This record gives sequence, C-alpha cells and structure tokens, in this order.
Amino acid sequence: MGRAAKYSDQSILDAALTVITEEGVAAATVTAIAQRLGAPSGSIYHRFPSRDLLLATLWLRTVQEFQQGFLAALDDEEPLTAARAAVRHTLEWSAAHPSQAAVLALYRREDLIARWPDELGAELSGLNDAVGRAIRRFAAAHFGVADAETLGRARFALVQIPYAAVRDALRDPRRAPWIPDAVLAASLAVLTADGAAS
Repeated sequence: MGRAAKYSDQSILDAALTVITEEGVAAATVTAIAQRLGAPSGSIYHRFPSRDLLLATLWLRTVQEFQQGFLAALDDEEPLTAARAAVRHTLEWSAAHPSQAAVLALYRREDLIARWPDELGAELSGLNDAVGRAIRRFAAAHFGVADAETLGRARFALVQIPYAAVRDALRDPRRAPWIPDAVLAASLAVLTADGAAS
C-alpha cells in the first residue's frame, strides 16, 4: 500500500489562494505556492502539471463555493425576497472574499472545457446546472412561466447586473457606498417592469 500524499489537492489550492490574497494573482507561481506550502515544487507539479491547471482547479472550487450561497439565497418561496437575497449574496460575498472574486474573473467555463476536457471536463460540464434549475424555478414562480423572455430577464437581473458591479469593483476597489443599493434597485427594476409580477 502506497504512502498517503503529504500535500493534498485542497492544501495546494489553499496555499495558492493565500498567495493570491497576500500578493495578487500574478504572484501565484508554482514556486511561490510551494514555498507557502513548505513543499518542493515537484510536489505541486505531481498533482497539477501546470500553474494554469492549478489556477483553473482553484477557479472551479471557488465557483462551487460561491454557488452554494447563491442557491441558498434563491431558495426562498417568495420570489422577490429570493431575488434580493441572491443579488446581495453576490455583492456581499465578493466584497468579503476579494481574492476569490478575482479568481472567478480569470476564466470562462467554456474556455476551460476546451482546454482541459480530460482533467476538468466532467466537473465543468454540469457546473451551472443547479443554478440554471434554480433560475428556471424562480422565473416560473415570479413570472408565471419560464420561457425564453422570462429566463433572460431573470438571468439579467440575478446574474449579469450584479456580476457587472463585481467586475467593476475588482478594477477599482474604492466602491461608493450607494452601489449595492443601486445594483439591487436595477435588478428589481428588471424583474418588475412592464407588468411583471411585483
């Protein structure tokens, strides 16, 4: 029976996130991550053949962690209460976890599937399924029907508007105090305009 690995995938990803938190994404080299972990670089390369794959795996873990809170927020039976909670989750989670938010800005799921179909493809293929189902349920509950128009409005309000605010905050962290309320108001306006349910 072989020896248990001294450095787990999760401990390597934790070390990478620590480097990113303290020094930024550009500083997260395999050498820096290995030094943070107290491991030889070879131990990192044994688990992750490249820095890019390591960061992509960290991206995947971060998306999954973010989605847990988003799905919990969107689970309220009252649609607009759920919408408010989901938008606030995106803004508040990103503000509380700026390093993880920066990691999320690194990649797009489609690009990673094309680049690492064997290493990450299985996990990436269903990555957004639970969120898609939750948004469909929300649209059906709020608008009375989940069709192309209502799903588009729901995605725009619950995902695209808050994500745009988060991307802006990553470029300029000096966020004005009124922005969260403005983002929430914009999202609710999309959901309640033109005779939508209120």
